[in-house]
Amino acid sequence: MKIEGTHELRAARERVWQSLVDPSVLQRCIPGCERLEQTGENSYSTILRAGVGSIKGVFQGNVRLEDLRPPAHYRLVVDGKGQPGFLKGAGELELEEMGEGLTVIKYAGDVQVGGTIASVGQRMIQGAAKMMASQFFTALEAEAQTQAGEPPPQHGFFRTALRWLSGLLRRIMRGSK
Repeated sequence: MKIEGTHELRAARERVWQSLVDPSVLQRCIPGCERLEQTGENSYSTILRAGVGSIKGVFQGNVRLEDLRPPAHYRLVVDGKGQPGFLKGAGELELEEMGEGLTVIKYAGDVQVGGTIASVGQRMIQGAAKMMASQFFTALEAEAQTQAGEPPPQHGFFRTALRWLSGLLRRIMRGSK
């Protein structure tokens, strides 16, 4: 299954990059991430609580960052398994600065899903993946907008939903001008 998209973040590319390679930021931003611990250079083990439709569970897995070209590109390789099935995938993230304080992230990847979770169908899995990506990038934008020394922003379903809605309204208003 292919997953791709683009997200616009109101933050400088360097700050977005720093957030994308900081495990503590990633743990706060990844929906359902309960643990993200460094196991080696650019390698992490993770525990993630996730699901699609009525099939939910806890996944244990590994994440590797490869082909790092700060602050513009990296490749992400993931694998995980849990009671509801398994997931393997890889993707590329490209960061492009679109003026002062605005960064566009383009992502594209391939994911393989198996086990019980695969039984819900590709459409539902893609819908859940898009929703999780949107939640992740919305939380990442909030993190990248914090200044050094400030406490990290609070995340959660309602805060992230409000941030997402606010961003959507900004894009709509910009498009109507």
